[in-house]
Amino acid sequence: MTSDLRDRKATLRSRLQAARRAVSAEDRAVEAAALAAHVAALDVRPDQTVCAFLPVGSEPGDASWLDGLRCRVLLPIVTGDAPLDWAVHTGALAQAGLGLLEPTGPRLGASAISGASLVLVPALAVSVSGVRLGKGKGHYDRTLPLVKAPLVAVVRDAEVLADVPAEPHDVLMNGVLTPSVGLRWL
Repeated sequence: MTSDLRDRKATLRSRLQAARRAVSAEDRAVEAAALAAHVAALDVRPDQTVCAFLPVGSEPGDASWLDGLRCRVLLPIVTGDAPLDWAVHTGALAQAGLGLLEPTGPRLGASAISGASLVLVPALAVSVSGVRLGKGKGHYDRTLPLVKAPLVAVVRDAEVLADVPAEPHDVLMNGVLTPSVGLRWL
């Protein structure tokens, strides 16, 4: 990655994270309810698997959106610099590193994501062409190449941008889920 691209990504991350911190608790609650309703309306059958995540900090959404998924839900487990591990969400969660909550059930391995019918992906932003900007730790960058299912970035409406700096390893999103619009395929 060139230093110019690295600087552009770092600047954009800083700007987006500051904007997220400025969102009021009331607005976050309204967004979380809207996202939960959109997730509940997704066309997912009970025999399918959705890989999701638990929003933390100023990320849009909250754990309530998992209640609307009437199927097998896998949640990620951070495993250092390896691809994310996965476990079935049964409701039991434990505190983990990086301020995350993780499922307590048996780990299924990184390849479990390859059996998903849909993957909800955390993002700071996504471009209209599907380029996702993450937090910069690379956990999803190492994991998403294993996926065969549609990838849907979850962001606030203002975080769908005309352009996001891209690198060769970036896996494009197929859709975006926002509080106001819901699911939109890219």
